[in-house]
Amino acid sequence: MTEVVAALIWEGDRFLIGQRSEHKARGLLWEFVGGKTEPGESKEQALIRECREELDVEIQVGDVFLEVTHEYTDLTVHLTLFHASIVRGIPQKLEHQDLRWITPQEIENYAFCPADQVILDKLRREGKG
Repeated sequence: MTEVVAALIWEGDRFLIGQRSEHKARGLLWEFVGGKTEPGESKEQALIRECREELDVEIQVGDVFLEVTHEYTDLTVHLTLFHASIVRGIPQKLEHQDLRWITPQEIENYAFCPADQVILDKLRREGKG
């Protein structure tokens, strides 16, 4: 199983999503920013590193919003989505095709990775949670 971490970053009533590069698995689908943990790294450390690499921002990691396990045909992921806030920088498209700030009501306008569906359902129900 692959350990994956992601950030739920809010700006007012909107949260940040990224569109995967078309050359990656699940290309052009939308996701929460993050990535795989590396050996010896805590989930929080991995998320800080991933946000630096993907967005060129420094974040403060908060509480866990939700954990999900999802089986794709090519891998099984255990995704931990953390509340996070940007403490330095403005998100840049270093790895994503596009970045958007959306409200929970706008979720249906985007095609997300299947592993995110349980998280998106909770966001629709609860908002910032």
